[in-house]
Amino acid sequence: MPISELLTDDSILAELGRRVSRCRIDQSLTQAELAHQAGVSKRTVERFEAGASTQLSNMIRILRVLKLLANLEHAIPGGGPRPMELLRGKGKPRQRAGRAGPAREPPVPWSWKDEGGKAAQK
Repeated sequence: MPISELLTDDSILAELGRRVSRCRIDQSLTQAELAHQAGVSKRTVERFEAGASTQLSNMIRILRVLKLLANLEHAIPGGGPRPMELLRGKGKPRQRAGRAGPAREPPVPWSWKDEGGKAAQK
């Protein structure tokens, strides 16, 4: 099943567990062997393959043993700053996210009011 934004968190965890289980079986590893090589408990591998939540560090260890760690680069690309961002920031990468919204109108210039309560004409 493809992973998409329409799936619940539990469904995504279950799908990830199924995929890891399939990779483990394709590599002829038992859960105990995978757990030993990854430095986690067998119960952790069982829970991960069953779709239960696990610590991210345990998932990384398991993916490393299955030689799937490089696939995280596609899931969360590192990417550098875009050329236009570098130009706007004078070569410095952005440090914070900004709001994308309508452009602000320039402020109305301030002026003294005349004695009649109306703005002075320039």
